[in-house]
Amino acid sequence: MFSCSLQFDPANPQWAELPARSGVFALFGADPQAEPYLSRTPNLRNRLRRLLDARPDQSKRLRLAQSTARIEYSLTGSEFEAQLLLYGASLEAFGERARKRLHLRPPVLLRMSMENAYPRVYVTNKVTKKAAANLFGPWPSRVAAEMFLEAMLNLFDLRRCVEELNPDPAFPGCVYSEMKKCLAPCFKGCTDERYAEEAAAVHAFLATRGESRTAELAAQRDQASAELDFERAAEIHARLAKGEAAAGLMPSAVHTLAGFNGIIIQPSSEPEQVSLFLLTQGAIAGPVPYSVVGMRHQNEQSGSSSLFAQPVTLQPVPLDDSGAAPVTLASRDELESRLDDTLAALEDAAIASQQQTADHLSLFVRWYYRPQAKRIGEVCFAESDGVLPKKALLRAISRVYRASASSTDTSATSDPSGQSSA
Repeated sequence: MFSCSLQFDPANPQWAELPARSGVFALFGADPQAEPYLSRTPNLRNRLRRLLDARPDQSKRLRLAQSTARIEYSLTGSEFEAQLLLYGASLEAFGERARKRLHLRPPVLLRMSMENAYPRVYVTNKVTKKAAANLFGPWPSRVAAEMFLEAMLNLFDLRRCVEELNPDPAFPGCVYSEMKKCLAPCFKGCTDERYAEEAAAVHAFLATRGESRTAELAAQRDQASAELDFERAAEIHARLAKGEAAAGLMPSAVHTLAGFNGIIIQPSSEPEQVSLFLLTQGAIAGPVPYSVVGMRHQNEQSGSSSLFAQPVTLQPVPLDDSGAAPVTLASRDELESRLDDTLAALEDAAIASQQQTADHLSLFVRWYYRPQAKRIGEVCFAESDGVLPKKALLRAISRVYRASASSTDTSATSDPSGQSSA
């Protein structure tokens, strides 16, 4: 289940063999059919010692020493990696009950029912790979998705009703048709071709994060201004402001599920490495380590964001005749070649099922939508054509490594023993 395993003898526990580092662990009993005890901790040695140290005054809930025969664990470099490892182990050990044990909430998405003769947009929790091109998310909450949906629909004349429509000219319509906020296909208030055009415009707004609408309105405003029709230009400018306000309610992590691709960068448990996770249509694979040996990290004090100018090397260059060799800095081609090898290793990962994709989206939401000050790591999304921006990815790798190295140095300074409480 995990990368490291050792037998446990309550009469002679070998605590020194357990690292005092963060990780995920499982406690197995002598009965192979018994379910393991799974958890994660910032300090494996301290946590397992508290659970397995057989003391007379120990709480009955913590007396696991006599029923534990084997310990398995994996070291982790970040909470995100720990959550993903714990999810995979829980799914293997508990099956469908794993989601309830980990308190995973279904992801919130917007779906546009393009397969319907009269499409509409609605909030859903169901992940369907067949509709991946028409699912947009994930959103931080249902409230956020509904707020954006209301603001977006106010820009268009798409229907908001949930019924299956059988257009009938005798149908009286609804309040939205009376308010001129719907093309009213229910009573043939428009042609099917006109409604299809409106639905395509809404889909383009969602797919381009509002750029399709704002670019069109900006061009119309500029044309009206050039024709000295300032009254019409002011009207279009007001509509443009509403469009930009609606687009501003869409978080940067919201994409079509089919285009929800990228790389998640997290600190690694190993020195001079970061962990990369592949994001493919919402499914997460990894981690695969990426070595930062020889990488020139940006100098934040210089005001430059380049990886290849004003470098801060991993080790100081010796200025005396001590015989120590200076650090060999890697070229950009070498860094990108190393990155290609790492990405190739990630692409060999198994494809997740539909339910696992939904669970991975839930884990992504739990990590990404926390306050930025508490979010560790970064995500680099692929371009609209599916290509990963390597230069931006290398910069993100540098930032994550520098942040993790800085936090490690701070922890070592504050706690010279390297011990931390569970």
